[in-house]
Amino acid sequence: MKIISAIIILFFTCSYKQMPQYFEEIQLTNDLSYHHDLDNNDNFSPDNQWLVYDTRTDDGGIAESNRIEKVNVLTGEKKVVYQVPNNQFWGPGVGAASYSPVANQIVFIHGLKGVTKENPYQQWRRTGYMIDEDNDNKGIWVDARNIEYPYTKGALRGGTHRHEFSGDGNWIGFTYNDAIMKNLEDKTGKRHNLRTIGISKKGKKVQINNSTHENFSGDWVSALVVKVVPNPKDDSDEISNAAGDSWIGKNGYKKLNGQQQMARGFIGTVKENGENIDEVFVVDIPKNIEEEGIYGKLEGNELELPQPPKGASQRRLTFTSKQKYKGCIGIVRASSDGEYLAFVAKDNQGVKQIFCISPNGGKMEQITFHNTDVEGSLRWHPIEKSIFYIHAGSINQVKLGPSNFEDSYRVISKPSVPSPTNLVVSHDTKSLAFNRLIKNTKQVFLINLEK
Repeated sequence: MKIISAIIILFFTCSYKQMPQYFEEIQLTNDLSYHHDLDNNDNFSPDNQWLVYDTRTDDGGIAESNRIEKVNVLTGEKKVVYQVPNNQFWGPGVGAASYSPVANQIVFIHGLKGVTKENPYQQWRRTGYMIDEDNDNKGIWVDARNIEYPYTKGALRGGTHRHEFSGDGNWIGFTYNDAIMKNLEDKTGKRHNLRTIGISKKGKKVQINNSTHENFSGDWVSALVVKVVPNPKDDSDEISNAAGDSWIGKNGYKKLNGQQQMARGFIGTVKENGENIDEVFVVDIPKNIEEEGIYGKLEGNELELPQPPKGASQRRLTFTSKQKYKGCIGIVRASSDGEYLAFVAKDNQGVKQIFCISPNGGKMEQITFHNTDVEGSLRWHPIEKSIFYIHAGSINQVKLGPSNFEDSYRVISKPSVPSPTNLVVSHDTKSLAFNRLIKNTKQVFLINLEK
């Protein structure tokens, strides 16, 4: 009897030690009539008091989202940041909002004003729009657009998406699809509508004289920075698609020669043995994006995309095509000092795990060692070398370092089905925000990490 009692005590003692100490979750939004979608963006205001989100629908997506809102993390008060008058199912639509880390400015997707049911919101028919809250909520068209020949250097010809401010707030990165190439694809039946990556730089306006709903001026100068081709050569580093991008570090990364370099990490699709494989790439960004590079015109032509500026240099970092399980997944996320890029790939057992690699290249290092797939939503701690992520329906945190995996990670939230999504960490490191589905609507939740 004493032995049985001792076993029972030992069991409960072990179970107690292994039981995660879940953090309290605070539900900030409660309206069940629409989504409050954080969408994997930089949603915290510079003072960490507000979270910005869109109101997309399940059926219409961003096209049917007629406003951008924000919610106060202390009071739950909601405010409308921007509203599209008379928005329809087909657009214009607004979505995917992000705050600047240094100013009360919010950038988001805005569909073209001239959309119709026959010519609706599309990947190549949208642009970047900004609300400057410190300037009477002034609206700013960020990237200029001109789809009429001759095209305009510093302007684009399609649609920008997933806008992200740099650490100093002077640059915005985005993914891009080109309207001219989409039309060419429709005419020829050959693939030309390729997703790629661009940037906008603060400080210079781009004037479009033939201004219409399709063509308009922008307050920032823009360029595409990644070279994509419809048919990459087999076993080369040419790519047909570029996405899953984000800035590397708050101020770039340190190159091997000691120079600090602004750059974006991303997923590029290569072709090896006839198979499309997604690998991690980095593109170095020059300070001057208005000088023509080796591939051709910055504004492009009727048969080619706009080409990267001089000094925009892309490099392949991973070579999973040589491994048993090929490919990299999701958004490439960088530590704040730019030392590491984190991404998801499969381990030797075919389980999705977090890996890291230096933007200077080298060996990819496995960070997590779970028995089941990491679900994604990777976010670095703004100061520590640790990563928040979703696994087994819970929010987890893993620290990089010499300790074994079991001692280096912790479970933060109680497991749920469906899992939480769209993690974002506050600038002061005190809070973690995310989405949960409550009665089929996305609601914003908050965890205070210091409690």
